[in-house]
Amino acid sequence: MDTIKLLLVEDDPSLRYIVQSGLEDIIEGYEVLAAANGEEGLAMWREHRPDVILSDIEMPVMDGYEMVKRIREVDKETPIIFSSGLVSPKNVLKGYELGANNYIKKPFIPEELDAHIHALLKLSKGEKSKDESECYKIGKEYVLDATHAILKHSSGENKTLTAREAGLLQMLCENRGDVVRREAILDKFWNTEDDYFASRSLDVFVTKLRKLIAEDSSVSIKTVKGVGLMLEE
Repeated sequence: MDTIKLLLVEDDPSLRYIVQSGLEDIIEGYEVLAAANGEEGLAMWREHRPDVILSDIEMPVMDGYEMVKRIREVDKETPIIFSSGLVSPKNVLKGYELGANNYIKKPFIPEELDAHIHALLKLSKGEKSKDESECYKIGKEYVLDATHAILKHSSGENKTLTAREAGLLQMLCENRGDVVRREAILDKFWNTEDDYFASRSLDVFVTKLRKLIAEDSSVSIKTVKGVGLMLEE
């Protein structure tokens, strides 16, 4: 098995060192990326795209809940585990609602965490293999086949999209009725440090998508000024 790249987000330096060392010593090993708070963790996730994330909840600067919320705006698939002494039903429910896949109670041993991680990765791969085609109804007239990047009209006319157009439209479909932040869209589809270019490029893509669904008056892509975009039906 390939080495698993794990992002560890933990504000306690002693615990961070213990967990990192323990995972790196496990047979087959882990490549551990360590961050001291949610803001650092978010930056490292953007740069390295780890296979799995292990995060504390209560941290300075940005807590685990906020970090996971922002990651899940862009990435619905990477397994995320919360590690915490806070395991009340309220805390657990909030974590799952934000997109965490599992909890592990502190203190824990590396072998216990390793078992959790392999179970989640196995489940994740199984779900992906079953998902042959992702289709989304848009308004009254359209269906987006995101897997094959095709926008289908009820008349039978199909329009082929680019991968980025299909991905952006899929993201809006998955969050229909809710605002998707511009930063989340740019994080996912524009891998560039030129913020001005990426922002202008996004505007061009949105204009094209609006034209593609313009025949159906029951649906629109709305711009929420200063925040982001929303698919409104």
